Amino acid sequence: MRLIDSDVHICVVGLGYVGLPLAVEFGKYFKTTGYDIDYDRIVDLNSGIDQTGELTKDEILGSKHLVTTNDQNKLDECNIYVLALPTPINEFNVPDFSPLIDACKLVGSNLSKGNIVIFESTVYPGATEEICVPVLMESSNLVYNKDFYIGYSPERINPSGDKKLVEIIKVTSGSTKKVSHFIDELYKKIITAGTYLAPSIKIAEAAKILENTQRDLNIAFINQVAIFFHALDINTIEVIKAARTKWNFLEFTPGLVGGHCIGVDPYYLLHKANQHGIDLNILRAGRGINDQMGYYVAEQVILLMAKKNISIHSSKVLILGITFKENCSDIRNSRVIDIINKLKTYNINVDVFDPIVSTQKLFEMHGITTVDKLKSDHYDGVVVAVPHREFLDYDEKFYKEILKKNNVFYDLKGVYHNLNFSDGEL
Repeated sequence: MRLIDSDVHICVVGLGYVGLPLAVEFGKYFKTTGYDIDYDRIVDLNSGIDQTGELTKDEILGSKHLVTTNDQNKLDECNIYVLALPTPINEFNVPDFSPLIDACKLVGSNLSKGNIVIFESTVYPGATEEICVPVLMESSNLVYNKDFYIGYSPERINPSGDKKLVEIIKVTSGSTKKVSHFIDELYKKIITAGTYLAPSIKIAEAAKILENTQRDLNIAFINQVAIFFHALDINTIEVIKAARTKWNFLEFTPGLVGGHCIGVDPYYLLHKANQHGIDLNILRAGRGINDQMGYYVAEQVILLMAKKNISIHSSKVLILGITFKENCSDIRNSRVIDIINKLKTYNINVDVFDPIVSTQKLFEMHGITTVDKLKSDHYDGVVVAVPHREFLDYDEKFYKEILKKNNVFYDLKGVYHNLNFSDGEL
């Protein structure tokens, strides 16, 4: 099996934060169909509009071989399918494979002999072959590794981060040796940073989930230490600055851990471990710490208000930023919601200001509306929860204008360390 550009017709299923950049890059070299069930998303993309803010109009429309559609009939024209679907958890922190299963049913109904299906979604080791392959076989009536083949190449994007898709080394794998090398060559065509061919699909799956769970655990440790240092009246950020002068210090900063990856993926590993009778208790403890940080922040704000004799009941608090991370419009699993809900249990009036969030999606998901303008002399407290770049230009004069004279200013990530009036941070 060798790669011949003219024979390749790729279909990327799911055009979100992961799928769209992938489809755009593949579309520069190969005939590519980008498929998404969201009609409005397709209308936007066909006009070069990316509501996630990840890609520009020129980048989208400049992918000369890419066609985006929500027409399922277009899928049977393709021979390589790349699935970039979310893998969320339910309210009991149990893996929810329904988006991936639905996509497998769709792709399976369009599979032909010799086709390849590549998965990018983060799953626990073994899930691709245990859960996805049987669905593909049933939907296609084809035999795995005889009539069709699969691969796994986990996404490594950083939404609104400092590195693009092509600048991050891509791990690849396949269900046979020949397919593995074919898939590796396919990704090498678009990934300038290079690829790493893993020995098996399970190893590639495990590598991806290890990356995210390791980060989650490290943040949990620094979060717990930050709470302890706060009790000792020690500034955690200053401690980190001193500690990082040692060459092998691993620098992590305290904060809220949300989003569709780090705050979710550990539960996939825990789920698989439970099936084998293994308790990853250190990982479970880390998740518990990180899941509670939003409530901790809210309690600290309330405590600070009480110390300043600010009447808690019916007070007004402004939350700056509600997405799961700065400079990113994604609100999935945002732990800022925990801060808001906790403050509201004290009958505090909470306003949310976020210039990059989709107000429609925010209301649909959480019933929360945002304010467009900030009133003068109005707030008893401000929580800088997500420091979007737009907020970094706000100075002391700005905050003093919107805050009452007796107030609380909580700078969660310590981005305003040069200002003199911050009351707290993680």
